[in-house]
Amino acid sequence: MRLQARDIAVRYGRHDALRGVSLTAKPGEVLVVLGANGSGKSSLLRSLAGQQKHAGTIAWSGEGGAIGFMPQDSTARPALTVFETVLLGRMRSLTLRVGAADLAAAEAALAETGIAALAQRRLATLSGGQRQLAFLAQTLAAAPKALLLDEPTSALDIAHQLHVLALLREATRRRGLTTIAVLHDINAAARFADRIAVLAEGRLLAYGTPEAVLSRDLLRAAYGVEAAVMAGPDGRPVVIGLGVAAAS
Repeated sequence: MRLQARDIAVRYGRHDALRGVSLTAKPGEVLVVLGANGSGKSSLLRSLAGQQKHAGTIAWSGEGGAIGFMPQDSTARPALTVFETVLLGRMRSLTLRVGAADLAAAEAALAETGIAALAQRRLATLSGGQRQLAFLAQTLAAAPKALLLDEPTSALDIAHQLHVLALLREATRRRGLTTIAVLHDINAAARFADRIAVLAEGRLLAYGTPEAVLSRDLLRAAYGVEAAVMAGPDGRPVVIGLGVAAAS
């Protein structure tokens, strides 16, 4: 499904969390949303998922299908097994009768995220990173046409971060998904995103490819830092933070 968002605005009381944000996203591409804390990233993602009241218009067009939304604070009963948690992605509640297609989809999502060996473990016994992978598998099991992910790698070590981001990019290409993810890691975004949207104080500061968007001036404006930006071995930008920018 293709996304067209125009003039999205969100207000909490007297605070404007988002102000006139417009962007597009299309199937087969990963769009990463960057920005400092409080810039409006989560408000934007919840708006796109239909879970946040907003002004402006959000249109999903093309082949219909579900939108898979994975918030920062995904929760499930800790007594559930990982398999049961993933199966909930296919069903609103667990019942005695589960279809073969639902079981197969849950098993495929466990394999896709690399946690099939944890299927019978209870959520309460998992690390934070393992739980996050279980919730990602739950989201994928629903066979969505669009993926909206709020900091999907925040609790993962570097190896699992690289695994999850590569998995998301591969699934996006293979399934033709429209994937939008909020990340804090600028270098991860530069490596795995097709396009980047940068928010600052609720406004869209920049939108485009990592190579076009990431610059010293942009990082100073969005994060208040001085940084060096250079090409990495694969040609993608690499950002090195140098220090907090001097007040102007």
